[in-house]
Amino acid sequence: MKKYNTAILGATGAVGQEFLNLIEERDFPFADLKLLASKRTAGTKLTVKGREYEVEEATTDSFKDVQIALFAGGSISETFAPPAVKAGAVVIDNSSTFRMDPEVPLVVPEVNPGAIAKHQGIIANPNCSTIIMVMALKPLYDIARIRRVVVSTYQAVSGGGKEAMAELEQQVQDIVAGRPVTANILPGASLARHYQIAFNLIPQIDIFKDNLYTKEEMKMIDETKKIMDDQDMKITATTVRVPVYRSHAESVNVEFEGPVSLEAARKALAAFPGVVLHDDPANMEYPMPLFTSGKNDVEVGRLRPDYSIDNGLNFWVCGDQIRKGAALNALQIAEYMISHDMI
Repeated sequence: MKKYNTAILGATGAVGQEFLNLIEERDFPFADLKLLASKRTAGTKLTVKGREYEVEEATTDSFKDVQIALFAGGSISETFAPPAVKAGAVVIDNSSTFRMDPEVPLVVPEVNPGAIAKHQGIIANPNCSTIIMVMALKPLYDIARIRRVVVSTYQAVSGGGKEAMAELEQQVQDIVAGRPVTANILPGASLARHYQIAFNLIPQIDIFKDNLYTKEEMKMIDETKKIMDDQDMKITATTVRVPVYRSHAESVNVEFEGPVSLEAARKALAAFPGVVLHDDPANMEYPMPLFTSGKNDVEVGRLRPDYSIDNGLNFWVCGDQIRKGAALNALQIAEYMISHDMI
């Protein structure tokens, strides 16, 4: 198999580290590997496939001779994506910078792989919660068009970065020890107020927009329509941060245009690549972050009819937002392009 010079921007962060783990696990065909990060973590040494690499400070000249550039996310994408493309790389970007750009494909490979061919140098990786949801929506949509979606998320603190995970751990220790609890990170480090996440839920992820929805909620709404190529689908979302280290969960209510039997829904979900049907109420079997953390597949359970409307279905979906919700999805895009000679 042909190998490609690959760069990872943000290699020292949570998503960057997951890129490195997955590159080893999946035997990703890189020829040369360039690890890039900010000046603060440049010089860090990381080992991939038995070889030690030194992390370099990212500059606009870092992408010479790079064919695949995996961006872990953040505002730096806006700075570094254009020069990377100019240097000849295909950028697969995990930030929100390009997701709603009509010229940039927004891709979940199991859902809309055909969009990849439309890229002009940049392919956007969707929001983690959006990816997890559309993995369950797509096989159902293929049975009958979805008219409306109501989703509530239960999002792990790792979505807020390493600092949020560390703060949850410290708060739990402080509470158990009877010490005062401090909060400096959630719902967002740059926001004016912060709340304890240990033994608490925070119904805000990202900032509020003028329409009273958060940016995270609007990402789920707008991105889902783009990925599913259906601007008429009605979607409403409530996103909540919960005191779980890793793996997001979502409660989803779907209204279809026509009837969809529970049997047909279960069969479609069980057959869809990347989805595991984990649904056995009689034996209390259902998806949980405890079981999906570190896993590549999205798990779906608690399937049941919504008796309050015609053609309604409820389900619960859970997936590792650092893997399928971020690094794995981006790597799968690259793998798809390689296997289809698109690079």
